[in-house]
Amino acid sequence: MGEEERAPQPPFQPQPQPQPNASSQIDPPPRSMFNPSRMIGIIRRKALIKDLAAVYHAECLAYCQELLELQRKWQETCMDVKAPEDLRKDMTRPIKRLKKAR
Repeated sequence: MGEEERAPQPPFQPQPQPQPNASSQIDPPPRSMFNPSRMIGIIRRKALIKDLAAVYHAECLAYCQELLELQRKWQETCMDVKAPEDLRKDMTRPIKRLKKAR
């Protein structure tokens, strides 16, 4: 009735893959020729990195100097706030626990 019979298909069989030779794994990639424009780009990037590092270092030094000045000011104000009488009281505090006599 209009249906065509198809021939049965053989089951799927994977094709054997060729084994890689030891020589194909050892072959180095093709060597590219020296390109001076590439070297110029590398040198420029290296110079930019050095400039950036110098700016960063100078900024860090400026922050360290500012922090040192703030620490000195804070120490001076703390020394002015404590009177010499307060210092003597701190040095002659009473003993918290007495030793037991045997």
